[in-house]
Parts: sequence; C-alpha cells; structure tokens
Amino acid sequence: MRRLFGRWRWLATLPWALLGPPAVADTAPAACPPVAAAPSSASQAQAERTARDRGLLWQVTRDGRSSWLYGTIHIGRYEWTVPGPQVRAALQASDLLALELDPLDPRTAQALRSGMAPNPRHTLGDELARRLANQMQLACLPEALMTQVAPEMIAMTLMATMAQHDGLDAAHGIDVALARRARAAGLPVVGLESPEKQLALLISPTQAQQRASLDRMLLDLEDGKVRPMMLRIARTWETGDERALVDYADWCDCANTPEERAQLKALLNDRNPGLADGIDALHAEGRRVFAAVGSLHLVGPDGIPAQLARRGYSVRRIEFAR
Repeated sequence: MRRLFGRWRWLATLPWALLGPPAVADTAPAACPPVAAAPSSASQAQAERTARDRGLLWQVTRDGRSSWLYGTIHIGRYEWTVPGPQVRAALQASDLLALELDPLDPRTAQALRSGMAPNPRHTLGDELARRLANQMQLACLPEALMTQVAPEMIAMTLMATMAQHDGLDAAHGIDVALARRARAAGLPVVGLESPEKQLALLISPTQAQQRASLDRMLLDLEDGKVRPMMLRIARTWETGDERALVDYADWCDCANTPEERAQLKALLNDRNPGLADGIDALHAEGRRVFAAVGSLHLVGPDGIPAQLARRGYSVRRIEFAR
C-alpha cells in the first residue's frame, strides 16, 4: 500500500528532505551516488542571469487582490532553484510566502527530527533488516542511521540517492530555495500544515504496516524502478506538463489496488481542502499570498485552484515560454 511513497512524495511532501540529506558513511566507495556540489559564485550569477520559468503557476484573484499558487518538487538541479521572470515577479508582488511546512523554521525541524525517530516497539525481522542494510550500503548511508530514523524514512532517503545519479538532489528542492529567497527579501514565511500531520501520513502506526510498507519500497529499489520514475517525475515538473500530472495515477504504478487508491486520496485530495482553507484565510486578511505546494495538489477537479474557484476566486494558469 505504501509503495506509492517512493514515487508520489517527490511532488508532495518529503519532511526528511527539508532537513537535508544524512551524512555519507566514512568508508564510502567510489560508486556512491554523487552529491551535489555547492555552486560557485560565478555559477550562481550565471543562473540568476539566465533563469527561466519551470513548474506550474496560477494567479488567483478575489476582492481586487491577486495571490499565486506555485507547484513545487522536492528534488532538482541547482538551476531549477532560481525562479524565472514570471515566478520571480509573482513572488515580488506578494506579501508572504506560504509553504506546506517552513523548512527553515527551527521548531519545524526539531518536530520532524523527533517524529522521525524509530518506534522501539516495532521490529523489522532479520530478512527486512538485511535487505535495508544492503540498500544502505549500496547508497553509502551510515549504518548508524538505522537506530536514528524510522525505516520508512530511510527507504525514502535511499530513493532520493537514486535520483542523484541523474543530477537530481534534495539539496536543490524548490521549497527550501523559495524559503531562503523569501527570507533574504524580508518576506514572511508561514506553514500551511503541521509537521505532526505530515509525519502521520509517512510513519506506519503498526509493525505489520511498517513491514509491508518497507517491503514494497525495497522491492522498487531492488527492481531498479525508482531511478527512471524519479527522472520522469522531474521532467514532468520541469516542463509544467499539467495533463501528465492530472493522469499521474495512470502511470505511477501506485494506484493498482483499492488500498493504494485510498492512500493516494488521503495523501492528495483529502489534504487539498485544508491547504485551500489556509491560503484563503491568508488572502482574506488582505495579504497577497505566494503559496508554493507540491505540484499534484494543484491539478485536477479537486486541486487547490479548483477549490478556490468554487470559493469565488478568478483563477488563471500562467503559461511559461518553453
């Protein structure tokens, strides 16, 4: 049932990604997934000069005032973290940045770290533990991580390392980049959800569910399915392919059973009204909101733009030059 976590969560919320990747093992071999290097000052200046718009952006207007909805992804390339002219103009025209979670808030980070700790009452069993340790060794993650982080979060970290082979890194997640840019500009940053709510969707409540979740994620890693799926999702975001996102359940291999479809609904559709409530409340206070949330929250008849349209907003998709 949780197989979809390794696929969908790149476009929705990955709390561990907001904390940064874990340390690589001291004895890391040369075959370790490449880690993104810090950009030089020259490359940063070049990226600012040549930035182009990526992703998906909507303008929503009510009461004579416009706010913005921007779809994000939590892994990417450095150049993706620099907003293009239309996204930058929308951010500059806003009074605050609203994210699912504020990744730079120390209280949020502490709550996530605490919530991601392993449950001492849950055990994996020898076979699952062996498979997890094997994948960690291949990804050069330190063995000590198994005593520090819940197994599902380790598996999700392993999936992120697969994307690093294609130059996609959680260090270049769009949410973190926007939070940094907003703070540098003196723009307030608010979270639309709580760490506890998001972790409840990620951490299995029972040992049996945890084992089933981990088994499915490990199968995807062992079968080599993760890397091409991460790359396809990243390309879909980069090109702003709204139609592909609407049809995500048809190609993600994550909605094959009633249980998987119910879980996908809980992760997406069931959260959209609450996210729309938060954006609507901030807009109603007289503020122009730049709301940046996972891209899958913005598409389809239950997406946030549709939710706000039903509340009387004029909604317009901003088309980017391709």
